[in-house]
Amino acid sequence: QVQLAESGGGLVQPGGSLRLSCAASGFTLDDNAVAWFRVTSGDEREPVACVNGDGSTDYADFAKDRFTISRDKAKNAVFLQMNSLKPEDTAVYYCGSRSKCRGSTSPFSSWGQGTQVTVTS
Repeated sequence: QVQLAESGGGLVQPGGSLRLSCAASGFTLDDNAVAWFRVTSGDEREPVACVNGDGSTDYADFAKDRFTISRDKAKNAVFLQMNSLKPEDTAVYYCGSRSKCRGSTSPFSSWGQGTQVTVTS
């Protein structure tokens, strides 16, 4: 079975950085897409970034200049490097998986428990 576990969140000042981790089990990164989503205080799930099995990436507009998604195949993990953080980035961040970032009829699934990111002065 596919399982994902998020970690790396915390409290940071505006302009700071965090690196989130998504540890995957039950599948290989070469054959699946993994995406980061976030849920703010408004309870709306918002896509952040995605990496395909071939390594290609996809970003939300708000994330494309500040965030970087990457993979470590040896660790079977996906990371989200977040720089120049803003208060509006405050949210619970989750990772999920499916076959492709775009073009799949299946929703992202196998969500972990999420990791809290709080950006405040």
